[in-house]
Amino acid sequence: MYFSNNLKTLRKDKSWTQVQFAERVGIKRSLVGAYEEGRAEPKIDMLILIAQTLSVSLDQLLSDPISEAKSNQTDETRNKGSKLRVLTVAIDKASGKERISVVPVKAAAGYLGGYGDLDFIEALPQFSLPLPEFSQESTRRVFQIQGDSMLPVLPGSYVIASYVQNWQHVKSGELYVFLTQDQGVVFKRGYNHVAESSDFELVSDNLMYEPYRIHSDEVLEVWRVEGVIQLDLTKQATGDIAVLNRLDALQHEVRSLRVELGKHVA
Repeated sequence: MYFSNNLKTLRKDKSWTQVQFAERVGIKRSLVGAYEEGRAEPKIDMLILIAQTLSVSLDQLLSDPISEAKSNQTDETRNKGSKLRVLTVAIDKASGKERISVVPVKAAAGYLGGYGDLDFIEALPQFSLPLPEFSQESTRRVFQIQGDSMLPVLPGSYVIASYVQNWQHVKSGELYVFLTQDQGVVFKRGYNHVAESSDFELVSDNLMYEPYRIHSDEVLEVWRVEGVIQLDLTKQATGDIAVLNRLDALQHEVRSLRVELGKHVA
């Protein structure tokens, strides 16, 4: 268990003294020192409170060697996307388990400025998703999509996504939500060039939109899309028909070109 070292590292990251942290969680400074030196262990309710105060999940606080990962960071690991990122999550106070936060379109602009703010994250709609297809070990978030760049996923749909800690694990061609400094929440197919050129190529499924690249320094979060929630099935059916019509038109054009080429060859 990495609790002692993680507590000390995360407290210092927030520039809090032991006295300041003790006041925030309602204990004596001497007890904070005992926790950090491994001379005492908090009870579960205190662990939950400490995790919430430090804006990490209970699992991160106890199981991830945060201090070791941070001390080993170099400019190269930052550029290659493997640096440690402490994610702000909402935690159920009764169970200590993470909740899934929902980022609707109306909150997307605020998410860019508040993604690291515990108060902002806790104010978002939250729910649990106990489905066997979704591992309960992953941290998830739901984002509402706007625009038509990723048709047939329609504007207003919600995508369920799991947090990607190490950007080297981004698989080219799969769907991701990127939080970027300039554009905020972006839903695209990601192509991973972090190891070679420290950037991602973002590609829309709608061919009317041009692909573009973004440097890893401009990316704040990466989430791998695992599912889509679409509420208006009528629009989906209409969209599917439109896609099929476009394919039929393209096939007709190809057949016509073949006929013309055949005439010239003959």
